[in-house]
Formats: sequence, structure tokens, C-alpha cells
Amino acid sequence: MKFSTKKEDIARELQLLQGIVEKRNTMPILANILVNAKEKEIELIGTDLEVGLKTHFPAQVKETGSITLSGKKVFEIIKSLPEGKEVNFQESDDLTMQITSGESEFKVLCLSKEDYPQVPEPKFENKIVFSLDKFQEMIDRVYFAITQEQRYYLSGALLIVKDNSMELVSTDGHRLAYTANTIKDLKVGKEIRAIVAKKTLSELRKFEDESVEFDLDESNLFFKVEQRTLISRIIEGKFPDFEAVIPKDNPNTITVSREEITEAVRRVSLFSTERSKGIKFFIEKNEMRLFSSNPEMGEARDKVAIDYKGDELEIGFNSQYLLDFLSTVKSDKVQIEFKDSNSSVLMRPEIEEEVKYHYVLMPMKL
Repeated sequence: MKFSTKKEDIARELQLLQGIVEKRNTMPILANILVNAKEKEIELIGTDLEVGLKTHFPAQVKETGSITLSGKKVFEIIKSLPEGKEVNFQESDDLTMQITSGESEFKVLCLSKEDYPQVPEPKFENKIVFSLDKFQEMIDRVYFAITQEQRYYLSGALLIVKDNSMELVSTDGHRLAYTANTIKDLKVGKEIRAIVAKKTLSELRKFEDESVEFDLDESNLFFKVEQRTLISRIIEGKFPDFEAVIPKDNPNTITVSREEITEAVRRVSLFSTERSKGIKFFIEKNEMRLFSSNPEMGEARDKVAIDYKGDELEIGFNSQYLLDFLSTVKSDKVQIEFKDSNSSVLMRPEIEEEVKYHYVLMPMKL
């Protein structure tokens, strides 16, 4: 294998692969990326067996071939080179890759391509395409509520794709984030439901383009953005019945300035305990008082004007869970719908945005 390319062409692809390659070194080959030199381009593949990325960039290929080399080390080398430089790669007979640029010269140990795991190949026959910006907005609204725990089916978000709409849902057992987007002219026939890994969603947030093409097979989801294809193994398991969790009949509704409540929660949370992050809310007519205390530090109080005409209520919440919602919603005012001090509350923007957003939060005893 022998090829040369511009630093900028290979650097961006290697950077994206950093989030994919295995860092725990459970299998040494997974810390490597597969390099395939074709006639006029170089294909790079990285995988941790759960999530994979396949991409390519233009190059002057003098000899075709395939080899695997350390994803991290090659990226560090390329990053260290001056901008605008041409980089030359040449494979040696002793399973090493020589990388040169100007007076700089490196020799990197490689592993055989035969040991590299097979990465599934998508077909993209269904022509399912949607806005990348809107999809990333949806990801931002559910990402923080994805848990990393033993219940494997909760370590991702539920993706639902049907004719003219797409939904994304996540929950960690304490809160639930739901978002939906209407997509005109989207035709999928049979409804698609699949749990997407948190790592996949994290990688999708890094891509830049107008649209993303989507496909799937029995075991994998595929997302194509420009020349890059992200491959994600579908998480097995039954996602909770989220529709049953979203409250439908909470009679008491608060309307409050998003900015005012966000700042008040931030201030009062300074004195919440490290473990619970709990804040107590005293809800009265047109006023909400916030309180937190910590035996080792003291107390904090604040007050926010609200639009509310229901019964007086006292309720506690995890302040971080509140801030997660408030920092992702965009509207100037938010609505919080209550039933009582022990039942889950529904939060949403006062005026429904283009990307629908509902957030369900369980109260806590304080």
C-alpha cells in the first residue's frame, strides 16, 4: 500500500473515528482502524463491535492494499503536522506503516487486516432521508436522560419512524424525555421501532450537513451523512411503555419564565446536598418559593413569579434533572403541569415548538 493525501482531508475523518475506536483495549485490534487503499480514495473503518464508522477521502493512490493501524497514534501524528502539508503513507513488508511529511518521519506498527472484524454493509434502498439539524435537536433533548446501567434496554433512546413523523424517547427511571418531529413526505410503510445506543447518538451530534439518510437490517441501524456511514447495533430488549408514563390529566398548570426559573434553581441548588441535589418548591397563587438546605453548609431561598391559580402545593425535585430540561428547551416560558406532591409532573414549552418536546419528572421526598 502506498498513497499520499492532504493533511486536512485525512485529519477530519481520523478525528471522527476517535469516538469510535475501542479505548479499553479488551481486544487490541479494536484500537486500530482498517485502512483500505482503493484506486482514487482511501476508506477508513473503525468499530468497537457495537458502533462503527465507515468513511473515505480523496488520495493519490500508487499501490492499493489493506492494513490496520492505531487510530489514536495516527491521529496524533497527523494533528502534529503543519497545516497544508502533503502526507505520504507507505506500507513495509514487516507490518509497519511509514508516514512522512516534509522532514517528519514516523514508523507505526500495524496489525493484519485478517483479524479485523467484519462491519455490516448497508443498502440504503428505502430512501429514508430527514433533516440532520432537526434530528440533532431531538437527540439533544433526550440525550441526558439516557442511563448507563444494568438494564441494557435503557442505555439508548427509542427511535420511532413512521409515515410523516419521527419520535425519540429516553428514560432513566426517574425522568422521561420525549420529542417528535413532523417530516413531510416521509414514507416508510411499516412503523420502525429500535433502541439506538447512546454512543451512536453522541457521534451523530458531531456530523455536519443538511440531511441524514437512514436504513436498517435485522441487527443494525445505519446513518449516512455525506461520505460517512455510522453503523449501530440495535440494542435488544423491550423499551418501557412510555405513552403510559406521560401524564394526561394533571389539573394544575404553572406558566413561568424559563430564564427566571433556571437562574433561581441554579442559585438555590448551591446549597442542595451533593447526593440528592434536592430542592423544595412551595407553589402558591402567582408565586413559587424555592428552598434547599445542607447540614454542612446552610440554607438557600429564592422566589419566582408564576402564573398559577390552583391549590397550594409543596413538592421536591432533583435540581440537575430540572436544569437538564430547562437548558434544552428554547421557548421564553415553560409550563409545568402538576397533579399532587407525589405524582409525576409534565413539563413542556408554553408554545409548542416545531420539534415537540415533553419532559416527565418524578418528584422526590425531601
